[in-house]
Amino acid sequence: MILTLWLGALLVWLMLRRYYVRAHADEWNWAGFRAGLKPVIYRFLALAPLITLATWLFVPDGFLSLPREKTQLWLQIMIFYPLLSVWPQEIIYRSFLYYRYNPLFPSKRAYIAASAITFSFMHIMFMNPVALIMTLAGGYLFASDFARHRSLGLACLEHALYGCLIFTVGLGQFFYSGAAWGQ
Repeated sequence: MILTLWLGALLVWLMLRRYYVRAHADEWNWAGFRAGLKPVIYRFLALAPLITLATWLFVPDGFLSLPREKTQLWLQIMIFYPLLSVWPQEIIYRSFLYYRYNPLFPSKRAYIAASAITFSFMHIMFMNPVALIMTLAGGYLFASDFARHRSLGLACLEHALYGCLIFTVGLGQFFYSGAAWGQ
């Protein structure tokens, strides 16, 4: 699955480099990153306790199970998830979608909706509503910030924050391929 994601992301990256040279060169947009950093952090600090509490209430058996029971694996996920999974998803579902298909979107709202829906739909392979609902909400947040600040770096940071939180609190069971196949 990671190999397929990376192959797709590399193809998209090459296409962006070739056809959208200026847009791709500026997509990390560190000025936009700095401008959006505080709101992203504040929102995360507000939502993280709610996600943690909801997990504790609705998935009590899974609450903090990964860091408690498989600490080494959890640490590996905290390091490698942002590096191996976040960037490829963000380059495809934020940058590529924005630059390649922007003429099709009559407004930023249309782009945000398309980005959130396609991001969520990609997670259909996990075959559970939790993954779809959470990625729809996350996709909306990430796409909104990307549309506002045009910073792939900011979208990657926000995605990594929520992804690492999800794996930490116990919702990771809904976001790995073994869950899709009962393993």
